[in-house]
Amino acid sequence: MAYYVMLVFLGLLPVTNPFSTAPAFVALTAGMTEDERGQIASTACVYMSAILLVFLLTGAVILTFFGITVPALRVAGGLIIGYIGFRMLFPADSAGDASDIAAQAGRRRSIAFMPLAMPLLSGPGSIAVVIGMSVEVVESPTVIEDILGYIVVALGIIGTAFVCWLVLKAAGRITRFLGATGIDVLTRLMGFFLIAIAVQFIDAGFGGVLAQ
Repeated sequence: MAYYVMLVFLGLLPVTNPFSTAPAFVALTAGMTEDERGQIASTACVYMSAILLVFLLTGAVILTFFGITVPALRVAGGLIIGYIGFRMLFPADSAGDASDIAAQAGRRRSIAFMPLAMPLLSGPGSIAVVIGMSVEVVESPTVIEDILGYIVVALGIIGTAFVCWLVLKAAGRITRFLGATGIDVLTRLMGFFLIAIAVQFIDAGFGGVLAQ
């Protein structure tokens, strides 16, 4: 079973790509204490696990029920990432930085959910991978194999979330070496890259729609 869990892990980790999320995490949590950043990292990874587990169990049914396609998910995720990137590249307050998005304590939990858990960690790509695995599990010939398949994929999701948590926890140390100017530059650079990622998501989504 460990072999198949590792296969799921290796299939999910490149898609979630926590290393590319780490700079955005540093920028979004600028001005927070180490404990606050750790709490957000933990919450984001819990949300990520919950999202992927929900789609593992009900993803195919949900998409069929609402008539949603995977390309449509990519377009929606791209729009969300693009909006976040635009806010980071062109902050409303010229003296502010990405921490303005997280300035209010009541909004910190929402930052853990969006954009960290979704769409950065558990975005359209990872959701599509999990839904594909879910379809393969459902097509298993016996109920026992179905149950084992769900357990294997679930363990792979949890393992991926744990690695994401480790990466985000380590990312917080970067803020010790960055001042206000460094954070501002990093924020705007990440905003630009997020917009580029958004364009790729939207392009892939429209490509999938046209191919159908």
